[in-house]
Amino acid sequence: MLDLGQLRSFLAVHDTASFSLAATRLGLAQSTVSQHVRRLEDHLGRRLFDRDTHRVAPTAAGEMLLAEARALLDISDRLEAQFLQSRLRGRLRFGLSEDMVNGPLPSILRGFSAANPSVDLELTVALSAALFAEQEMGRIDLVLAKRRLGEKRGHVVAREPLVWLARDPDLVARRRPLPLISFPAPSITRAAALDALEQAQLPWLISCTCSSLSGLTAAARAGMGVFVQPRGLTPEGLREVPADMLPPLETVEFVLVERRGGDRALMAALTREILRQTGRQPPAPAAR
Repeated sequence: MLDLGQLRSFLAVHDTASFSLAATRLGLAQSTVSQHVRRLEDHLGRRLFDRDTHRVAPTAAGEMLLAEARALLDISDRLEAQFLQSRLRGRLRFGLSEDMVNGPLPSILRGFSAANPSVDLELTVALSAALFAEQEMGRIDLVLAKRRLGEKRGHVVAREPLVWLARDPDLVARRRPLPLISFPAPSITRAAALDALEQAQLPWLISCTCSSLSGLTAAARAGMGVFVQPRGLTPEGLREVPADMLPPLETVEFVLVERRGGDRALMAALTREILRQTGRQPPAPAAR
């Protein structure tokens, strides 16, 4: 029989393209993740990854296993949720980065509330820095937010490159000074945009500031300037600025951060749903 723990390690390596990042996500030692993958390869009699000092890439056999592994773990998670839901009660305070609202949030809330009808879920939507500050004061239990590369807070869920967006990229991106639509400081996307423009010595001005994603999206759709967002969360009606028109932007990481002293069962249940809806896999329960 296939070992679910080995499959979780396999999927974490596939999703992060890194044994070390997979280990961080799962809360395991890197040697344990490597051992899981090696044992799975031995069991199947196939090599699942090509790896060297610079890259980790799935083999043809690894790609064949991917969909089936996700399906098996999805079944396992749904069965676990079904049998545990009657035991999960209480209040869970969930903080979400503003730019995730138009992404997987509805599916996450729908799946979690259906599986855990006795849990009172309180949702706070704000900028990442504000969410972390609220969590440090004990007001939020679980945060899903962004961090810049090199920061250590939280467990990585996904990485996304930041991109310049506009209603009419060819027109707006040529304007000088460059009109920038932005969240207020401190904002990760704002800081990344200004760093890139300063390094490229491009003149800029803030044409619109708003703490609401819907407000910023409306301004960008009105042609007021360029707007920086993770590529996978591009709002409808905006297009990516061609790479040769504006300086490259950094990649950001989305992370889950638990509050120390929070209800671990409730946080684990929501974490499973978040990772299921985003196509990622949850940390191994025994390692937590």
